[in-house]
Amino acid sequence: MCGIAGSLNLPQIPLDRVYSLISHRGPDAKGKLEEMTSGGLLQFFHVRLSIQDLSAESNQPMNAGSSSIVFNGEIYNHLELRNGLPFDFKTHSDTETILALYRHYGIGFLGRLDGMFAFVILDRENQRLILARDRMGKKPFFCYQEGDIFCFASELNTLLGMKKFELDEDSLAFFLQSGFFYQDGTPYKNVFALPSGSYGVYDLSGHTLAIQRYFDLRQVYEKPKKADFQESLEVCEELLKQSIKNRLLASDLEVGAFLSGGIDSSLIVALASEIKPNLRTFTIAFSGAYDESHLAEMTALRYHTNHTTLKISTDLTNDIFKILQNYGRPFADSSAIPSYYVAREAKKYLSVILNGDGADELFGGYRRYVGHLLLPKIKNLGRFVKFLPKPKEKKSFYNYFYRLLQMAQNYQKDFKSYYLSATTDIFEGYFSFDSKFNDAFKQDLESVFNSDISPLSQMLLLDSKSLLFSDLLPKMDIATMANSLEGRSPFLSKMLVEFVPMLDDSLKVRGRETKYLLRILAQKYLDKEVYNAPKRGFEVPLKQWVNGELKEMILQTLQSPRIANRFLCKKNIEEICFGVKIPSEKRAKMLWSLFVLEVWYQKYQEF
Repeated sequence: MCGIAGSLNLPQIPLDRVYSLISHRGPDAKGKLEEMTSGGLLQFFHVRLSIQDLSAESNQPMNAGSSSIVFNGEIYNHLELRNGLPFDFKTHSDTETILALYRHYGIGFLGRLDGMFAFVILDRENQRLILARDRMGKKPFFCYQEGDIFCFASELNTLLGMKKFELDEDSLAFFLQSGFFYQDGTPYKNVFALPSGSYGVYDLSGHTLAIQRYFDLRQVYEKPKKADFQESLEVCEELLKQSIKNRLLASDLEVGAFLSGGIDSSLIVALASEIKPNLRTFTIAFSGAYDESHLAEMTALRYHTNHTTLKISTDLTNDIFKILQNYGRPFADSSAIPSYYVAREAKKYLSVILNGDGADELFGGYRRYVGHLLLPKIKNLGRFVKFLPKPKEKKSFYNYFYRLLQMAQNYQKDFKSYYLSATTDIFEGYFSFDSKFNDAFKQDLESVFNSDISPLSQMLLLDSKSLLFSDLLPKMDIATMANSLEGRSPFLSKMLVEFVPMLDDSLKVRGRETKYLLRILAQKYLDKEVYNAPKRGFEVPLKQWVNGELKEMILQTLQSPRIANRFLCKKNIEEICFGVKIPSEKRAKMLWSLFVLEVWYQKYQEF
């Protein structure tokens, strides 16, 4: 795993300057390429976390013939893809395999890769740059383009270290409304993320960038459904086993696994233990949060893993600015905090770890999917929600019932409000923020909700395009890489993302049971207490934090806001700060969103 950056037509940038901003992604080696092209001065930067082929010959930028590459990621099937290639390989690295594939097949090789990746190839013969990103957007890739200036980096803070950008207030307004940046966007003008499953061709002479998709998840959802239960179960089991095996073996370092009490990580550990006995596993136990370490220990004992329970206490007053400012943009998902701490602790033991990311969005793991499928039957009840008192407790049945009626109220009337009330639900029902991105978001929602794919597939697709891509994957990438730890996600393999969307809805949500097929598979490998446990993510005590440990810091920050007052008037901010007629759980999310906006902006002003 690594960090990449580069620029065209910027003044010469010292390697040490870039290295200071991105070395956490690759502390083992650093390299630079600098040359004049037909389009101006080109610079490539690379920092390396050595995982595959630890030799110095695999350091980057790497050259082959008239091509050079900087690459961040892992290609798990790269040795298989080498077969038959007329290329004199000098290393065992996946970086060299990518160069060989490009020289032999051109851009068409991208569909063959199983892995997570972001890379740039300099093709001197054709005077162009080839940019590419993996199917689901697991590895970050940010670009800036204006006139004849072009630059890219794995992280936004690295880009800002090369050039200061203007703010995009439309993008920031959309962030406040939704809790994420549209299509993994940014708060800066002319700075954008390369879309998942896409590649770009940048013409060095003409200074133009053309972006195309090589993989579209929607097209997989549009294929005929597979409804045979036994066949689907067997195929999923085999594909998951193969995905795990590939991610265990594609490393010259020890690979461990996060182990929560849920079925996703527990299944990964069960299957991984068959391939690698004495697998090192980690469970976290946070003070002030739900402790499911006892469930994890059941699986660890059953499969005789080398298990460690990490007892973690937070030091938010000292750590919160560092954790949040790692993202280079406002980041509202409060589970970034436990993600950072668990990655920091796991790094003390190893450098590569498996996780369960993507299972919920593929197999139907969220309980709101059950509510979504009920809506056609209860949509007329939505009009009664205005007569009910707003819920005060997030985890109560009343809150679930109230949100279900909220969803029914907006169902097929206002897709944006419906989707946001069903997912992030931060300012919905209280404050709205005008943004041109709202229109683009609405259009995407309408396109999916009015499509011929099933209602459940619509929600799964939207969650993969928005929450998974824009929130969950960036959260884990930054949290792990800030600690020089590589996270691998078997559920997001090429094999599974090209198969699971074709499964019939009944194999994902059946009655009130979510993730049905995966739960049936779990019965074969896990204890009953584990596979019957309800869905839980990181149980973050956000309300306790904003009313306790972080209260003084947050209120002081919002008393004299530097940017939040561009989007909310002073009276509105005071209403949120002092909880005027706002339920405590919702107020906590509002406060947190405004606070992370301010924390990011303070860092932005330092560049």
